[in-house]
Amino acid sequence: MDSIKCSSSFLHRTKLNILFSNHAFPKISAPNFKRLFRPISISAKARRSSEAESIAVVEKPLKSERFNVSNGLPSPFGATVRDDGVNFSVYSTNSVSATICLISLSDLRQNKVTEEIQLDPSRNRTGHVWHVFLKGDFKDMLYGYRFDGKFSPEEGHYYDSSNILLDPYAKAIISRDEFGVLGPDENCWPQMASMVPTRDEEFDWEGDMHLKLPQKDLVIYEMHVRGFTRHESSKIEFPGTYQGVAEKLDHLKELGINCIELMPCHEFNELEYYSYNTILGDHRLNFWGYSTIGFFSPMIRYASASSNSFAGRAINEFKILVKEAHKRGIEVIMDVVLNHTAEGNEKGPIFSFRGVDNSVYYMLAPKGEFYNYSGCGNTFNCNHPVVRQFIVDCLRYWVTEMHVDGFRFDLGSIMSRSSSLWDAANVYGVDVEGDLLTTGTPISCPPVIDMISNDPILRGVKLIAEAWDAGGLYQVGMFPHWGIWSEWNGKFRDVVRQFIKGTDGFSGVFAECLCGSPNLYQGGRKPWNSINFICAHDGFTLADLVTYNNKNNLANGEENNDGENHNYSWNCGEEGDFASISVKRLRKRQMRNFFVSLMVSQGVPMIYMGDEYGHTKGGNNNTYCHDNYMNYFRWDKKEEAHSDFFRFCRLLIKFRDECESLGLNDFPTAKRLQWHGLAPEIPNWSETSRFVAFSLVDSVKREIYVAFNTSHLATLVCLPNRPGYRWEPFVDTSKPSPYDCITPDLPERETAMKQYRHFLDANMYPMLSYSSIILLLSPIEDT
Repeated sequence: MDSIKCSSSFLHRTKLNILFSNHAFPKISAPNFKRLFRPISISAKARRSSEAESIAVVEKPLKSERFNVSNGLPSPFGATVRDDGVNFSVYSTNSVSATICLISLSDLRQNKVTEEIQLDPSRNRTGHVWHVFLKGDFKDMLYGYRFDGKFSPEEGHYYDSSNILLDPYAKAIISRDEFGVLGPDENCWPQMASMVPTRDEEFDWEGDMHLKLPQKDLVIYEMHVRGFTRHESSKIEFPGTYQGVAEKLDHLKELGINCIELMPCHEFNELEYYSYNTILGDHRLNFWGYSTIGFFSPMIRYASASSNSFAGRAINEFKILVKEAHKRGIEVIMDVVLNHTAEGNEKGPIFSFRGVDNSVYYMLAPKGEFYNYSGCGNTFNCNHPVVRQFIVDCLRYWVTEMHVDGFRFDLGSIMSRSSSLWDAANVYGVDVEGDLLTTGTPISCPPVIDMISNDPILRGVKLIAEAWDAGGLYQVGMFPHWGIWSEWNGKFRDVVRQFIKGTDGFSGVFAECLCGSPNLYQGGRKPWNSINFICAHDGFTLADLVTYNNKNNLANGEENNDGENHNYSWNCGEEGDFASISVKRLRKRQMRNFFVSLMVSQGVPMIYMGDEYGHTKGGNNNTYCHDNYMNYFRWDKKEEAHSDFFRFCRLLIKFRDECESLGLNDFPTAKRLQWHGLAPEIPNWSETSRFVAFSLVDSVKREIYVAFNTSHLATLVCLPNRPGYRWEPFVDTSKPSPYDCITPDLPERETAMKQYRHFLDANMYPMLSYSSIILLLSPIEDT
């Protein structure tokens, strides 16, 4: 496969000719092929005949050596503790027989089934739902299913009773114990099984409740659970875990963060791309996690202890992380990948959805091919009635049981595409004249988004869409929103990057970004519907954005063909980390300029993990496969930057929080906002203008003045006249730390202020090239 990046904003500017997938997995060497695609089934005592297509009839009562077996109930789906036993329920439309497999932890390690119970369709099936109720000792017990039926890929069916399948509703999935370590016999895909729930002591939430912070007040921090504390400089007992993140939350509190956005924490297989990396001498892994195995299960190998000690440890540790975050006033948003799964295309493994009901869970063409709007081999059939209920059930579970505060939907535009065999009568209850939609056609009122938006539980949480997909659909500013959905504003990123580096023709659209992008969101939405960001996990870090003109992705093993080519970056005159002192100074100034633009814009700012100290990935803009220093937060570097860029970021976030005018609920109007040029109230919106300034009335700070000079030339600015008041500098990105941000407790503050006094007395301010300023209004009698 040419590129195996399976997430987020790659290639969002170019429409891809992706319909059917012939590549779900990376190119790998022959020795690794066997290891990667070893069968994931446990041998059964009896195999079905290849011709068997009729419904199996069980004429004798269901029996078990270990469990008391009865009919069970068709709902709720999944495994549910009830009446001193467990009810198992699973949807499978086209299967003709079902068997539940009980597997102890010890037997799982030995690739054995502890006990199998074949279900009787006359007693254990209601409609398309198989169900059974079991009583017995479920301590350290796991389960899975075998389904029989047609194995006919051209008809969309992959039934094979030799496979033991995961329950799509599994709350915890067990396989390997250690992150990045091969299974038995060096197997990348050892057998997995779902945890059977028990009536253990309930988790003590200590009264924890959702914070329900106003979205306009959020400062979001995108982070990776393992990457945040895996580096040895974190100096914690359990690096790379949920517990590790919980231990380091005070860093985020100090920075001023009140919302973390966790990159995928659903169960995934980090060995999915496992192959030797000749460049770095390690192995390529699925580090980011955008390839889900189970949507209800937290990533087990992010727990501090192996699954041998307690199968539900990851569930409790995730809950502890959420509880500790809430104690510090920090909300938790999950990045959910409800656009595809790790089963890939027809060449991929069969471990759950495909074997349970392939034609229901995936978008299929008439001859069974997989539509590939995700760029990862398959596309989740989001608007199918069963699948959209699955999605709502999943999101509800994470809100009610795990206390998360919201979701960011990776490649969210896929949820607006019509499902396989789209049928208006089936979806809406009546035929729609002219409804001739083909699979995957964008629809204006997608049922799944409608369900989420109007759900009494989900409507009250944060809902953020990545409003594009890998099939060329780009919906920034146009995503179906019901007045509550926000969007990752990719246009904000692209415009701000180009204006700050001094590209002509962007002063006007940059001003739109500062106002919360009303050109995109005015009319039914608010500024806080725009999630503003300069950098995210996809693309350059902030430090690399000002250090590299070109990506440096050779370490990914794809000959530098992967990752985004259009980064709108500028190396400030010299390529790479080794540069002259003057270039390095300019780079720091540009980093400060970017951060100022993010913090003074209306909308919700989001920063990427590590940018607060200037983390570098060496110019690699697609580090999905690296479990190493590229993706590890460097706590030692953070300490080095504590009095430099970290201080600057912390003070800017604090300033934003203090200002009533920087986080408005509505778009600013002329009553509050005035635009300026080099002279007051005379803005320059020409194609060659590289200067933008504005003043903003603020009920706390009186008034603030912000200006950006992205020209290569210095300039002298004439400030708005405010009789009885004087403008005083708060931020000047051209100054070295700590004078880039002048606070009341700054040593030698008065000396620093005197350097500006003669200019300010004349109502003027000198700005160097590539610099930005924030001035505050102060009464003359107070100075």
